[in-house]
Amino acid sequence: MRLIVIMLLFIPAMTQGQTVCTLESRDILEASFSELSQTAYSKMSMNDLILHIGRRFMHTPYVEKTLELPGEEKLVIDLLGLDCTTFLETVVTLARLAKQERLSFENYEQELEFVRYRDGIRKDYTSRLHYFSDWIYENQLKGISKDITEDIGGRFYENTPSFMSANPRFYAQLSNPEFLVQIKATEEEIKLRKYFFVPKEELSRHVDKIKPGDLIAITTSMKNLDIVHVGFAIEQNGHIHLLHAGTRSGKVEISDIPLTDYLNGNKSQSGIMVGRLVSP
Repeated sequence: MRLIVIMLLFIPAMTQGQTVCTLESRDILEASFSELSQTAYSKMSMNDLILHIGRRFMHTPYVEKTLELPGEEKLVIDLLGLDCTTFLETVVTLARLAKQERLSFENYEQELEFVRYRDGIRKDYTSRLHYFSDWIYENQLKGISKDITEDIGGRFYENTPSFMSANPRFYAQLSNPEFLVQIKATEEEIKLRKYFFVPKEELSRHVDKIKPGDLIAITTSMKNLDIVHVGFAIEQNGHIHLLHAGTRSGKVEISDIPLTDYLNGNKSQSGIMVGRLVSP
């Protein structure tokens, strides 16, 4: 596989870091830029744009841990394989750039970093938004999305993630004791916030308030985790399904069953949080 490493020199705060991207991924991005540069796409609603772009990645292989490179934290752009979070971040980033008519590789780097990292700045491993409930909170502060879970009937969600600090052996970067201390501090911050979720037993009463293109974050009954899967709501035959990078199928797909049935088929999935993209 061809690999390029691009020094980030266009923003002073980013000169210490690097972007890692394959030429194949760069080609995929450039093709997306070419299509989305048409004026009609900037006029679409964010939700419609999310679904249009999300469909472009249908059948892309599911590949996890593409961000876990050794050494200093790098901005990884890998569109040859996506997990549920990198799929979501890729689509959100492209949609935001299309709305702003700022489609270029340099702007993509800048926007992806803004979405993926705390305060929009990549500093080190701990600045990445590892817990998705943290992602939801931080990206609401940035004006990227709005957590609408409470608005659509959500109940209080006791959110006490500790999986990373309790299992540092699963994360090579946490062999650094300073990083482990910071991850623990982040987990404590998350515990102090107020989150809501729609329990799966109640989802059928509220699913009509979800719009196609909304962000869907699936919560869990496991006390040491917050979110176990993410994707986008999409309508199929009058029902809300999930557009996501699926582990079972091993690719980006639309779930073959409605979201309510999808959740009921997994005992550890307890419900959902819902976010709505804000037009930049």
